[in-house]
Amino acid sequence: MSEFDRFALSYKEVLDQDLTISGETSEYFAEYKARFMVREAVGPGFSGKVLDYGCGVGLLSEILNKHLPACTLHGFDVSSESIGKIGAGLRARGLFTAKDQDLDDDYDAIIVSNVMHHICPEDRQATICRLRSRLAPAGKLVMFEHNPLNPCTRWVVRHSPLDKEAILLPRGEALAYLRDAGLRVTRRAYIVFFPRPLAWLRALEPWLAWLPAGAQYALVAEGGPHNGDGLGGPRHS
Repeated sequence: MSEFDRFALSYKEVLDQDLTISGETSEYFAEYKARFMVREAVGPGFSGKVLDYGCGVGLLSEILNKHLPACTLHGFDVSSESIGKIGAGLRARGLFTAKDQDLDDDYDAIIVSNVMHHICPEDRQATICRLRSRLAPAGKLVMFEHNPLNPCTRWVVRHSPLDKEAILLPRGEALAYLRDAGLRVTRRAYIVFFPRPLAWLRALEPWLAWLPAGAQYALVAEGGPHNGDGLGGPRHS
């Protein structure tokens, strides 16, 4: 994915520029997602094995490392240049690779943050099935995606050099992929409603999770024993 390789050096700067409309930086959104994952999927003190799928240069992984210090943290990205920019401290926590075959098949949680809209629609179901096959029994997959119903989100994606080839997916499409991969959806929520000038309203966001006006949505799905039916058989943020 040479398009991501060429952004490896400037990824954070470009992303922060894209997020200017929100009044926040990439760290705010990474923090938001890490807190959501801890609260809704794994719980504080979680000590299992986590895969950050589509980890890029490690922005979200760094925050996960802070919130889940007892976990084993792995990262995957199709951009080897991006993987090469991940710091030594984070690498010491676990495996960070651009080779899918290097990944384990017993992850207690996999986080897929703003990855699916970079994957061709015809490859999306296979990607979710592949991730499901890498979950431990009862492991959880946490997905964050842009909400195409939000006009501000569509504007940001349309003008972002990082999303030049992106094709947004409605929440219903993402839910279907999870269910068809044999995963049980346990939590769904629209998230990120208020820009920084309205930050005083953010305490209301958990009560607005049903409202399809959030800039993004989040889904938590849980696996079960792999049953050999092909659902677990046989990608970048």
